[in-house]
Amino acid sequence: MSAGSSGAENGSRESSPAIAVDAMGGDHAPGEIVRGAVNAVREHPDLIVHLVGREDEVRAALAEAGYPGDANASEGTIRVVAAKDVVGMGESPVTALRQKKDSSILRALKLVRSGDASAFVSAGNTGACVAASTLALRTLPEVKKAGIAVAFYVGSQPVVLLDAGANVEARPDHLLQYGVMGSLYASEILGIENPRVGLLNVGEEDAKGHRLAKETNELFQASTLNFYGNVEGREMYRGVCDVVVCDGFTGNVVLKVSEGIAEQLLRMFKDGLKDLFGELAGMATSPDGGSGESAHPLLETGRGLIKKTLLGMQERLDYAEFGGAPLLGLNGSVIIAHGRSDARAISNAIRAARRMTAVDIGGRIVENVRVVENIREMESDSGSTEREEEPDSERAASAGRGGNLGGRRE
Repeated sequence: MSAGSSGAENGSRESSPAIAVDAMGGDHAPGEIVRGAVNAVREHPDLIVHLVGREDEVRAALAEAGYPGDANASEGTIRVVAAKDVVGMGESPVTALRQKKDSSILRALKLVRSGDASAFVSAGNTGACVAASTLALRTLPEVKKAGIAVAFYVGSQPVVLLDAGANVEARPDHLLQYGVMGSLYASEILGIENPRVGLLNVGEEDAKGHRLAKETNELFQASTLNFYGNVEGREMYRGVCDVVVCDGFTGNVVLKVSEGIAEQLLRMFKDGLKDLFGELAGMATSPDGGSGESAHPLLETGRGLIKKTLLGMQERLDYAEFGGAPLLGLNGSVIIAHGRSDARAISNAIRAARRMTAVDIGGRIVENVRVVENIREMESDSGSTEREEEPDSERAASAGRGGNLGGRRE
């Protein structure tokens, strides 16, 4: 039995869900991380949170957050687990994990592997989190590479982007499995019925794109997934599909560009409204000769309505709304939060981890990946049989047409 599966089984025997949180990960650690954990356990009294990090700093942050009682009591909802090392946001993941054996990331993942926790949450170094999680928990049977699934809103509907940075050198079979995992996450966690899966590409036609895109498209066409087809970047934001699949390099670039554009548009909108209301206030005059914004009640009413609208827009565009992104395909639940996460984002990330542990999404992933892999093998065997039955002249011609491409296949 693998360490990861053992942890999952042991964790299921606990009466209360337990989440291991990297208290030292992120730009605002440990203060915001600890505050987020405190908010989460206050909202869910049955929840147990293991805060892993430098003990003195974590306890000081707990006191500042107003957490009552002994935070390390055996029956408490927050437990402090000491770890002396911290992996910095800019450090090399491989080097840091090799040199810092007692890092908060590794210590927290050991809790998941041993069954003392059922999920891991971190806003720390993403590369280190992915590498450490893969080593500690291992991938599920049949799963070849884990992938980061990021959810964002298109209107009122969530869309899942997978992979957002875990696997930058993906193969077609990896992307096919991402389609399976993303579809299950969309249906089981986000509640989307029969999710439509799209492949991010430079054009909608099946023949468009580089070799990775073309070969992946063929695999999706032959699968049992609800495959929409190729999706251009602009179409992704029009809600044409529920899951968008791509390699980790492309996905991470899309994610960061989207985040930057959203922030800039919101800033421009706010600045424009501020200038507009300033001009209107200067033009307004009251019947008694007064001037300024207070002279016209409609200006104040309009400001209140627009502020409410802006807050709604900000919630839709804010990464903190979903809290974090699951690293799918492992023997355990892992949530990777944004490096800039505040207390609200961490609370939402812990809630997301709690939902993940309540659903056996790992078991469903294994079942569905096996189905698509069996179909792929059948298609491959069928293709081999057809080629064996070709006349010698047709076989030679076929080999000549695709010689170079076939020679470069891995």
